Amino acid sequence: MSIEIKNINKSFDGRGKNLSVLEDINLTIDDGEFVCLLGPSGCGKTTLLRLIAGLDNPTSGEIVANGEVVENPSGDRAVIFQQYSLFPWLTVLQNVTFGLEMSGGSKEENVKAAERYLKSVGLLEFKDSYPHELSGGMKQRVAIIRSLLNHTPVLLMDEPFSAVDMLNRHTLQEQLIGVWKRFETTILFVTHDVDEAVYLADKIVIMDKRPGRIKDVVEVPLERPRQRESREFLDFQDEVEKLLGVWEN
Repeated sequence: MSIEIKNINKSFDGRGKNLSVLEDINLTIDDGEFVCLLGPSGCGKTTLLRLIAGLDNPTSGEIVANGEVVENPSGDRAVIFQQYSLFPWLTVLQNVTFGLEMSGGSKEENVKAAERYLKSVGLLEFKDSYPHELSGGMKQRVAIIRSLLNHTPVLLMDEPFSAVDMLNRHTLQEQLIGVWKRFETTILFVTHDVDEAVYLADKIVIMDKRPGRIKDVVEVPLERPRQRESREFLDFQDEVEKLLGVWEN
């Protein structure tokens, strides 16, 4: 599913003042593309993601998903936040099949599909576990699989690995790339981590400080699988850091 962001502006009223959060945002995300929104805290990344999800409305401009103007949330666009949105009273398997049961279909087929997806991310042996028995990274994998199992064309991810330690974060990034390739999902991934953006994205959208504007859009020229230790990776990471202004005084 493709997404077109056209002349988006967003402001909030607070304490008698009008606060501009996003200004003149224009962006196209192609079907099946992996795009990272990269920028410092407070630049409007999460606000833009919420607008695309239909959880909030722009002050002006419009967002078009698959030819339709976004005005409300839709099952076509799943949001995965930093917090793990799992039902604590359900097992992993029950969490993953919850949406399928709501929409009908054979229970046996739903379970088979869920087990196949869980196996693809190394979670099949935990299918009868409850969320409190899982690590943070495992919970995020369950949340991602639940969205994919419901055939969600678009995943909107708001720094989903930020609370995970570096080693597990790298593992989750590799698994996310594998899932994305397999299911050809369109992904918009919010991050403030340059290394993460360079490792994951087809395209990096660099945002400036408030009011949030698109500072630059760069295509990632690196082939997959990407090697963090390679000279090409490190050189491109340096380029992105310069564009982001990491080295500015």
